[in-house]
Amino acid sequence: MADDERRDPVVAQPGGTPDDAGAPARDEAATPRARLTGWSALASALHPRATRAQLLAGVLCAVLGFAVVVQMRQAGDSSLSDLRTDELVRLLDETSARADQLSREATDLQAERDQLESGSTSRQAALDAARRNAAMQGILSGRLPAVGPGVRVSLQDPNGSIRPVTMLNMLEELRNAGAEAIQVGDRRVTASSAFTGAPGAIQLDGETLKAPYVWLVIGDPDTIQTALEIPGGALAYVRNDGGTGDVTKVQDVEITALRDLPEPKYATPAPVPTS
Repeated sequence: MADDERRDPVVAQPGGTPDDAGAPARDEAATPRARLTGWSALASALHPRATRAQLLAGVLCAVLGFAVVVQMRQAGDSSLSDLRTDELVRLLDETSARADQLSREATDLQAERDQLESGSTSRQAALDAARRNAAMQGILSGRLPAVGPGVRVSLQDPNGSIRPVTMLNMLEELRNAGAEAIQVGDRRVTASSAFTGAPGAIQLDGETLKAPYVWLVIGDPDTIQTALEIPGGALAYVRNDGGTGDVTKVQDVEITALRDLPEPKYATPAPVPTS
């Protein structure tokens, strides 16, 4: 009975239960845990975990950066960095013209292949292709005359100061611009042609040329004229030598000079595969 009197009575609060009396103690015990949880959240925010997508993006960025650095180094080592602006423009125009020509040739070859594979007209198509190929080779080698649109280039050399290397530069410029047939004076120019001699006594394949030097060229007139007249182009070299030059577009250029080819001493046609 005495023990019961010494016990503190439990007073129930309205709407509560006896367990509510221990709530403050539990809150105090939970405070360190809550603080611990807060520090953990802060640590997680400062050290986020990378997802797979983030890792993949990082790898791709690293690879891309490496590729850009390598490309920049290669570009920096390129000889193009030594060229002037006008030379770069001329090179770009020549490259674009050559790319267009190759694209047209690829389209023609594709159409020719499709026709050869058709079956019903394969024999006739093969004969036509052989004739076209023979005609093309005859024009390129100088064995056949040619006619087509192009330009007429006249080089005046009043002081006899135009050098053979200037004529060679003119030839290379024309070839880069897509010239298909060339004649200088009464001489046909082919892949083996060479300009030699000295200023005032220029020779083409051993034959002396007389000024004015008239070039007849078959090819795209606009492309050829642009290539020759561009700053730093072939006509600029002619003027630097003390000569002058003008380019005239011609609807039908007639090239009549022919070139006799020597018989090969060692080369013979390879056998045609049977399959």
